[in-house]
Amino acid sequence: MSNQITIQGTLSFNQSNAVTARVKLWEANNSNAIGNCEVSADSNGKFTLTAAAQSAILYITAELQASNVVLLSVLSPDFQEEIEANGIVVNEFTTVASAFTGAQFFSGLQLSGNTRGVTIAAKNTPNLVNPVTGSWGHVLMDPFNITQNETLGRLNTLAALITAYGTVAAQNDNWKNSFLDYSTPLGGQRPENTAEALIGIAQSPWVYPAQLYNLFDQAYPQPKDGFPAKPNSKVPVSRRSSPFVPYLSFAPEDFAMILAFGQGGICAPGKLSLDEDGNLWTGLNWMPGAQNGVYQGIGGGLVKLDSTGKLLSPPVTGYTGMGVDGAGWGTAVTRDGTCWVTSFNGAIGVYKLEDGSPVLDQVPENDAESLTEFGGLQGIGVGPNGDIWIAGTSSNEMLYFPGGDLSKGKPVAILDKNQKTLLSAPFAASIDHSNRVWISNTNSKSLIRYTPSEEKAERFILAGGGRGVALDSKGNCWVACNTSPDFPPITPTDYISIIEGFALGYPHLQQTLGRKNKTGSVFMIPADAKPIDTIDETTHKSDLTPYGDGELNAPWGISVDGNDDVWVANFMGRGVSFMAGAPKSERTGDFNTGDVIHTIHSGSIQMLTDVVVDQAGNLWCANNWNMPQTVMQAKPDPAFSTWGGGSGVLVIYGIAKPVIG
Repeated sequence: MSNQITIQGTLSFNQSNAVTARVKLWEANNSNAIGNCEVSADSNGKFTLTAAAQSAILYITAELQASNVVLLSVLSPDFQEEIEANGIVVNEFTTVASAFTGAQFFSGLQLSGNTRGVTIAAKNTPNLVNPVTGSWGHVLMDPFNITQNETLGRLNTLAALITAYGTVAAQNDNWKNSFLDYSTPLGGQRPENTAEALIGIAQSPWVYPAQLYNLFDQAYPQPKDGFPAKPNSKVPVSRRSSPFVPYLSFAPEDFAMILAFGQGGICAPGKLSLDEDGNLWTGLNWMPGAQNGVYQGIGGGLVKLDSTGKLLSPPVTGYTGMGVDGAGWGTAVTRDGTCWVTSFNGAIGVYKLEDGSPVLDQVPENDAESLTEFGGLQGIGVGPNGDIWIAGTSSNEMLYFPGGDLSKGKPVAILDKNQKTLLSAPFAASIDHSNRVWISNTNSKSLIRYTPSEEKAERFILAGGGRGVALDSKGNCWVACNTSPDFPPITPTDYISIIEGFALGYPHLQQTLGRKNKTGSVFMIPADAKPIDTIDETTHKSDLTPYGDGELNAPWGISVDGNDDVWVANFMGRGVSFMAGAPKSERTGDFNTGDVIHTIHSGSIQMLTDVVVDQAGNLWCANNWNMPQTVMQAKPDPAFSTWGGGSGVLVIYGIAKPVIG
């Protein structure tokens, strides 16, 4: 069923409406434009498009006459009423925002892909640029972003490059060819116009940042006769002639578009989990606004954000119930419409996705007592058959809930042939399509693959500080370890509380004994890998490759994208690393499996414990800690006493291959 729509708009280029162009209206997953019109020199940039649309996701291209400049605007369905009432603006800003949020769905200028992913992409565009005003979006202007990261300067600098292509560099073929060359993404085709160029940059924003900035410098050189700040100073204070300010003053590490979200109070999120609509769920270690650390703190609840980062759960407290007081690294959305959360105090919360209410008004007293016997709980694995496995970090056992039935939970001891436990502060679990449970260990340098139907446990030697576990589409298991293989053993934390474990373990991670004063590694265990029969119990040396050693720094969460490439959250490195997967994808074909291709840093990126990929190819990251000295002090400086837990979650737009689901 089609809907007749009319869109009125204004075309702007170089902050002027004196443009001549052909404007086209498109809908997602349709290779033909559904409407078009001409913008003449005397129309002051005004245009009207009328068409019958099948899709709710519409976008506009504007081809400026004789310049090869193409502008773009992807329209958010959330802005439909405002667009109908006030019209839209199409300009350089909307081009940048649309290119980044929709990066993974554009082929040329065709927007196509799974409906949910394309919808999420379109809905996020106004966070960067308002489609009605054509100016900066409200989230970009939030204090969390405008002064805390480079996103505004990056957006303005890229917009200025579009302007330069059709103005100051219009007759400079070398400049224009270089711009298109340096906008070519990994494994992609060379762009043919400015809109495609921005899409290419968005897909691989780390490839040519210095070269792109050099083109900006050529187009808008810094005046050399600027009035100096003081006599004999070599620092000019005159502005460049760039049409948009603020711009970047020097080349960035990459042009990734990053926004942080913390409205209503999101403090120390641990594990992230996405539901089928792209809503983000996370349990908070600590309550926002409290003076939190390993020696004191008030536990946090469960937070829900929609796919655009809008807070849906109650502020400060989040969703609560079932005895959860301070969620650990255990948040998992299940297939039965619930979200499971583990707690430092040993409680397990199960909440309805529809409204965040607990499935039980209260936990039966006998169940509550039995759960607390296991102490702190961490990671949650959800099986294809609905089974739930939870890491009993303080008890060295796993909790097993067949079919996700709370009433049938039981502890499972995973033992070797000598009836000794193979678990040592287990941290995370992931379950493959054969219902095998892959479990990381905090203390021992091992990962356990457990087959419940056979009660069979197999051990693989890795490095210390096992954290996140993720499975790719081939069944290969990727594991993040806080330390490198040769890093000295950390203080054992078996059978103590998780918070005590952090207090003991963090000082060891601060040691600068690793390569390049960093420690940490990622391992990949093939799906059909055979455990080594004999292990040197003295060295516990692994026969697996420690990827990222010397480049990662205390990696924690790990995720696999739709290409089977890998994204890693660096806790101490305060960054997100991109690694080539197995097998290599089209975009990582020039790299070896496990190569760290790039690490993204930002003022908005704090000490991360997780990264997940949504259906639009956005990366969502959890800022778990911010100021470690506050976390580790019993009485921190009052000025920073609320800065221990990390501030909110953040998104990196359109940089990963989308995950379907």
